[in-house]
Amino acid sequence: MTTELPTGPIEALTFDLRGETFALEAGLVREVLDLLPETDVPGAPAFVGAVINFRGRVIPLVDLRVAFDMEAAEPTIDSRIVVIEHALDGEPTLIGLRADKVHEVTSIAHDITEDAPRVGLKWRADFIRLLARRDGDVIVIPDLDQIFAARGQTAVVTPINAAQA
Repeated sequence: MTTELPTGPIEALTFDLRGETFALEAGLVREVLDLLPETDVPGAPAFVGAVINFRGRVIPLVDLRVAFDMEAAEPTIDSRIVVIEHALDGEPTLIGLRADKVHEVTSIAHDITEDAPRVGLKWRADFIRLLARRDGDVIVIPDLDQIFAARGQTAVVTPINAAQA
């Protein structure tokens, strides 16, 4: 099940991963954080190899660079954690995403977006919901449902309501 995108302009938070610009729907984003202490999860896949304490909750820290077969990078002064709320198995779940740099919330018009080509991409096409062209650059809007279905099978997640139980 893929979450529907709005039919109007997409309000999105843009961020960089290894020099590529990505965008997430702004409605998913709960907070952008400076780097926090991480706890490695022994035996966990690199995609979700650590957890962080987010306002008293332990949430997984996902590295989308792994999903897109990018090399990991050392954190810099620009590195951030983007906390999103995303449904996993029907449960709203808080997830931290590593970002090399966070830019801005911007409006992406549908007339500058297109589906990812089935061939010729360096990444899995099913991990990309849309591509947007702006000022000569390409913005990748990832398909989080596909990515988590393929890569997050063993992810450690805490549904939002579990902390209240």
